[in-house]
Amino acid sequence: MYSIGMDVHSKVTMLCVLDEFGKVVKETSVRGPLGHVPAFVKDLQRCLGGPVKVCYEASCGCGWLHDQLRAAGMRVQVAHPGRVRMIFRSKRKNDRIDARKLATLLFLDQVPLAHVPPAEVRQWRALIEYRSKLIGQRGAAKSRLRALLRTNGMVAPRGLWTIRGRHWLEEQAFSEFEGLQRDMLLVELGQIQARVGVVEGALKKKAAEVPAVGLLMTIPGVGIRTAEAVVAYMDRADRFRRNKSVGCYFGMVPCEDTSVKARFGHITKEGPSLVRRLVTEAAWQAIRRDAGVRAYFERVCRGDRDRRKIALIATAHHLLRVMHAMMTHGEVWRSAAA
Repeated sequence: MYSIGMDVHSKVTMLCVLDEFGKVVKETSVRGPLGHVPAFVKDLQRCLGGPVKVCYEASCGCGWLHDQLRAAGMRVQVAHPGRVRMIFRSKRKNDRIDARKLATLLFLDQVPLAHVPPAEVRQWRALIEYRSKLIGQRGAAKSRLRALLRTNGMVAPRGLWTIRGRHWLEEQAFSEFEGLQRDMLLVELGQIQARVGVVEGALKKKAAEVPAVGLLMTIPGVGIRTAEAVVAYMDRADRFRRNKSVGCYFGMVPCEDTSVKARFGHITKEGPSLVRRLVTEAAWQAIRRDAGVRAYFERVCRGDRDRRKIALIATAHHLLRVMHAMMTHGEVWRSAAA
């Protein structure tokens, strides 16, 4: 069994091949885009004349490459980039050395694995991220329009983004250049809103096909956007060894530096930031709407207003663990206050 470590980049990929005794038998590179790599590795396997296993770090396109190599009958392991850096610390770093490190980890069966979801789930995640970027662009366009009004000493009426509000905005007298800016921003806002509608329609159709999304929406304050993001990034509830691992995966646990005395810092912020943001927003709503969640929040607060941020993050972490339990057992939300 040959072990192949690959340091994959957009224009060149370095490969290192170890034999069954851990000896380097070949070091080479593939020049060109990622699409050239699968065919090259297949040819390399035929030249070696034996079974191979492949390892590379998770990056853009790692899922597609994983599917291509698996379809060719190879054993593929995708390494977690952050954990690889923790294992290997060296002042020398280049593509050849990185490929050899990955091949060595693969040979020793010590690769810190990253989860590679199916292609359908990866596409679902990408669409969720795309919607989030569209919402950011929409908010930026609205902010520029409000700034334009403030620059000219105008006070925007309530409901500025309704049909009536937009008509009001179009009727305001601006200078030639500012009027042009207003018109372009309104066109941009309309185009973004149209794209958001199309994307949300596709996401709604997908969510209707996944029962877990409706299950999580039984939690007070959790809407379809939060539920679909959690389900998409959690993928399978059974891939977590225990319930506490969920908070670690989403970066909701504090950093720890413990020797003699336990020292805890800010949260690690590992994993998808989009899910952390959505779950934190949902936690505020759950605190307002559910007595059990509110009691949990107040218990962490200890009556100290300075601990409200800490209590909010703890509540969001609690909700994530509850969501994992609900997905595992297929049960709807049950309030602790009931």
